[in-house]
Order: sequence, then structure tokens, then C-alpha cells
Amino acid sequence: MIANCLIVDDEPLSRDVLKRYIAEVQDLELLGECRNAAEATHQLNNSSIDILFLDINMPGLSGISFARSLTSAPLIVFTTAYSEYAVEGFELDATDYLVKPYSFERFLKAVNRALERLHENPKDKSSIAKVLVKADKKLYALPFAEILFLEGQGDYIRIFTEQYKLVVHDTIKNFLSSLPEKDFMRIHKSFVVNLKRIEYLEGNQVRIGEHTLPVSPNHKEDLLTRFTP
Repeated sequence: MIANCLIVDDEPLSRDVLKRYIAEVQDLELLGECRNAAEATHQLNNSSIDILFLDINMPGLSGISFARSLTSAPLIVFTTAYSEYAVEGFELDATDYLVKPYSFERFLKAVNRALERLHENPKDKSSIAKVLVKADKKLYALPFAEILFLEGQGDYIRIFTEQYKLVVHDTIKNFLSSLPEKDFMRIHKSFVVNLKRIEYLEGNQVRIGEHTLPVSPNHKEDLLTRFTP
């Protein structure tokens, strides 16, 4: 599924950053950029927008007030230089909140959250659920179903899939938040598994393909209730 995006920000440099980031993600298509709420209203009335990257501090109507005015809003990712607006933003069910300046990796996390929500409520049945990761100077779109497990190593994780073994600069806790909770769970401080890919559970270990992974005692009971061979 290609998600249609709209940028609403009165600062040209901020719009340029978002345009550059969006251009690097194959699953995103930028349909327009607006300087204020009035321009955004026109664009939303004439286009099908899935994700709205919305600045909070704009002249005239603020991003918060504009979001409140929408009766049928796309998924909203707020952007601002002021973190004190975060609580108010999330009260509006914002998908994420990016504090300027933000990295491409942080942007990707917001996009992954938005794509997951779009998959939960797809506009068409051809949607393919996947997570975007940057590794080896490349951007990978990994279908959730093909991810076997994750191994955490400090500030890095190793992602094992049917095709790849990727090393990503992220924590296992942060990356887990980008995955569907019903399919993935932590079984050890260093391992997250795709429950659908577990072949069997034996003692304090699980088998996934050619890999045998440890299960911590404090995670075993939860695993037993969720694992259905």
C-alpha cells in the first residue's frame, strides 16, 4: 500500500527536510505541501490523504486547532520545535510527535507507526503490512510475516528474516513498538520472536527455522498462553 502524504508547515526549511525524507521511502507518496491551514483545507478536500505531517506553530490557525477542526482526519504526525505540546497532540490521537530537528531514523519510526495503523484499518484489501528499516546504507521494506526474530545487542539489533540478516542502529524496545503486538512478543531481554514462526517450544527454548532461542522464566507463562503450534 502506498500512503499519500501532505505536509503542512509555514517554514520552507522544515518542508524541505520532510520532502527529502519522504522521497527516500517507497511506501510514501507526497501529494502536496501547504503553508497554512487554509491551503491544507483545500488540499484535503480535493485529495485522498492518508498521513498528514502537521506543524503546530503556524500563523493564524495553529496545527492543534486545525486538527480539532477536522471531521474526517487522516493520520496525523505532529511536527514542532516545542516538546511541551506533546500531551495536547496525543490527546487528539496523533500517530506520533516529531520534535525538530529530528533524524531520518526517528522519522521512519513515525512512518512505521502510521503504516501499521493504516494496515489495521486499510482503505483497500491489497495492503501489505511491513516495517521500514535502514541498514547497510539501504532502506528495506520488511513484511511482518517474513521477520523471524530480533536479537538485541545494546544500541543495535539484528533482524533475522527469510532473506536477510540485518544490523540496525536501534534498541530492541524501540523497534518492538513498530511491530504488531498480536504477532510479536519479547521472550528474553535480548530476543523478540514472531509468534507465527515458532515451530515448537521445548523447556526454556523455542525453535524458529534453524535457530534455537532462549526463553526467560518471567516470559514463559505469557508465551505459553500466546503460542499455538
